[in-house]
Amino acid sequence: MKTHVATARIMSQSAFHAVLSAALVLSLLFAGFMAAEPRISHGQSDQQTFRVRQTITDETSFHVIPPNVTMNGSISGISGGNATGSSQFVVKSNNASGYYVEIAYYDNAGAYAMYGDKDFGEQIRDYGGDVVGEPSYNFTASTAAQFAYTVNSSTTGDTDGSFKHNGSACGTGGSTQTFGKCWKKPATSAFRIVSRNTAASAGATSTVYFKINVPSGAVPVPTAQTYTATATLSVFTQ
Repeated sequence: MKTHVATARIMSQSAFHAVLSAALVLSLLFAGFMAAEPRISHGQSDQQTFRVRQTITDETSFHVIPPNVTMNGSISGISGGNATGSSQFVVKSNNASGYYVEIAYYDNAGAYAMYGDKDFGEQIRDYGGDVVGEPSYNFTASTAAQFAYTVNSSTTGDTDGSFKHNGSACGTGGSTQTFGKCWKKPATSAFRIVSRNTAASAGATSTVYFKINVPSGAVPVPTAQTYTATATLSVFTQ
């Protein structure tokens, strides 16, 4: 009799656990249904966000290239004189940080940028008025014939700080751009002449001006021929 009672108790416990397990499974299924139910019933909406992206490439280039220059002014080799000229260029850029322009002069295997077309003579010297590598304030004459350049931009802010002055010196933090005030020596190493920190999608204009001065009785005396200097402008994004 005792054996039958023990067996009955074991069966009752097994049945209880089976019912409990079934109830737990049903509870989990019901909870999952309730979690999903708001999305599939009662006409509720669902929102998902995604992005559409397109990269626009940079385009920075010379829109108007600098033309060749024929200097204006007649200069006699012995009695001297002055001549000036200019070359204007336009840069277009969609770069939000802007661009900068550098100038470098071709070295004809000699010491100076200008040389005679006939004999490669270098009687017109590179400008000697630079102040610690920066342009001088006003043009400084010499006993030799000299070749110098300066820069002006239609938008004053575009001109590099080297060609701006404070009323007495250039390239020292001044913000004034005045035509013919800051003159620089040509060099084979690149020198920054324009620096713009915004895009120029419509085009930005700058001009390089040149000056040749031959004093009376220059030493050495320039021989009678045409002299040529070759410059290269390069534009880069900021």
